[in-house]
Amino acid sequence: MRTTILKINDPAALSKGKVSPKADDIEKLKQAADCIGQGGLVVFPTETVYGIACKADQKSLAKLDELKKRDIDKRYTLHIGDKNKLADFVPTLTPPARKLVENAWPGPVTIVFEIDPKDINLLKKQFGEKTVELLYKDNAIGIRCPENDIARELLNLCKFPVVAPSANIAGKEPATNAEQAIEQFTSPAKQGGLSGIVDMVLDGGQCKYKKSSTVVKISANGWEIIREGIYSEQQIRKMLTVNILFVCTGNTCRSPMAEGFTKKLLAKKLRTNIDRLEYIGYKVTSAGIMAYDGIGASPESIRFCNSKGVNITSHLTQRLTSEMIGQADYIFVMSEGHRNDIIRLFPAVAKRCMLLSDSGEIEDPIGRGFEVYKEVGEIIEKAVNKRIGELLK
Repeated sequence: MRTTILKINDPAALSKGKVSPKADDIEKLKQAADCIGQGGLVVFPTETVYGIACKADQKSLAKLDELKKRDIDKRYTLHIGDKNKLADFVPTLTPPARKLVENAWPGPVTIVFEIDPKDINLLKKQFGEKTVELLYKDNAIGIRCPENDIARELLNLCKFPVVAPSANIAGKEPATNAEQAIEQFTSPAKQGGLSGIVDMVLDGGQCKYKKSSTVVKISANGWEIIREGIYSEQQIRKMLTVNILFVCTGNTCRSPMAEGFTKKLLAKKLRTNIDRLEYIGYKVTSAGIMAYDGIGASPESIRFCNSKGVNITSHLTQRLTSEMIGQADYIFVMSEGHRNDIIRLFPAVAKRCMLLSDSGEIEDPIGRGFEVYKEVGEIIEKAVNKRIGELLK
């Protein structure tokens, strides 16, 4: 077998919004996609290292297993050229997983998703049992959406699932340029050209990072770094943590009650302890537009929350800051006045800043006796149940 070497002359032109790519380069990518579709193995560049593209069918994967000397019981990472295609393979995303995808893709992050068993049954109807068996293992799948324009264009030309491990023979480092790939996968042929164990090599120049992607496993029960790569654990944590912020005036009653109810509800729905919520990927805080820092929750708020099994005795007030607003994915306020104040200073957050209650403003019970606090608290509890229920759909 001879290995075809195709050089992409203008990789930058493949980016959408830039100059049109040369027809010759597009034809080369179409040729590579056709090769993959016919069961061939194609080495291609990503921003991390070069990969080996393979159609996700039994015959093609057998060739890839032989090349990689890999246990047939293991699965390769699925590659997609557009993150919007993720829904085809992972029907249901948790809010942290959704946020990680939004922040990390396209880019040097491989995400291992745990799939709900009921979704596996849907996928079998969509792709067929054999394809699902080849892509998923133990109800999980690893997926990557590369940033490299050649990789994305190639993958988008493939109208079938494509997997791609790193381009290297066992015991050797992954190739970070085409020359290294050619050296590993080809040898001089007797009658000219190159013979090899891959069908084609797309030469897209040097990889941007020259380092493997970060691999993150994420599920409803938490997340972990499987392999360190371009991004650190701290950066991944920031990318996936869902920040929920409640805002009132003084941060002594309404917003801390909302914070307490939310933490309790999230812990119940996610079957975990309140102390583990941030580990799982949820950070819940509250603040006041006119709050003084370091004051405890009002006695009436503490009393009402205690009656509902919610402990806010350790709450200390904090004044709303621009940093809190900037980090928040959801900002729930008690009045239109609160919302207007925030949006006037930070217009960009308008879409994620909303009244907590669909029924309207939640009045301030300050100084009005326990019965009023109780009425307000019940409104807040009902509103929190609705908002969090919508978030976790």
